[in-house]
Formats: sequence, structure tokens, C-alpha cells
Amino acid sequence: MSDLPFCHWEGPEGTTLVLNVLGTPAAKRDAIGKVKGAQLKISVTAAPEDGKATDHMVKFLAREFGVSARRIEVVFGRTNVNKQLRIHAPTKLPQVVRDHLALQTPIG
Repeated sequence: MSDLPFCHWEGPEGTTLVLNVLGTPAAKRDAIGKVKGAQLKISVTAAPEDGKATDHMVKFLAREFGVSARRIEVVFGRTNVNKQLRIHAPTKLPQVVRDHLALQTPIG
């Protein structure tokens, strides 16, 4: 098990959520899964062709985090299952993210 968190807040006011993702394309349904090491498993129905699964994942996560898709930046992994996303000013947090962030202790 990794000591690194799968997500954390960044930015001057701590309003950008950084999310490390292990993606599963061509799944039966779009779903946020469990934490695996330092990544959150996310499944999407889109096929892994030319970044289409990542584009679909961004749209799915936009709904889950209450933001527009343009507020989610793919930092790396557009054509890979290992990704890092930056979600700017989310208005909602899925339960697994809420639970994890509640356990983090502030630095300082």
C-alpha cells in the first residue's frame, strides 16, 4: 500500500483538487471505484481509441464533481490508464474523495 494520497488540494486557496487515476476503458458502466495504492479506479464505457476514453472520463467526472468539463485539466496520461487530473473548484465531491480528504491532516 502506498503512503501517497490519490488526491489532495492545491492552489493559493486550496481550490484545485489533484486526482491520480487508474482508468479502465471499455467497461460495462461509468463508475468511480475504490482506491488502489495512490490511485482512484475509474471505469468508463468508452473505447481506448486516441484519447476518447479520457475525454469521456472527463465528461463523466465533470458531472460527479459538479463542474464543466473545461474545469478539468488532464495533466498527464491522456492515452494511458495512469492519469493525473486537476479539477478546478469542484462544487461536489464523491463519497470516496470526501472520506479520504477528511482523513488528511493539514500541514503546518
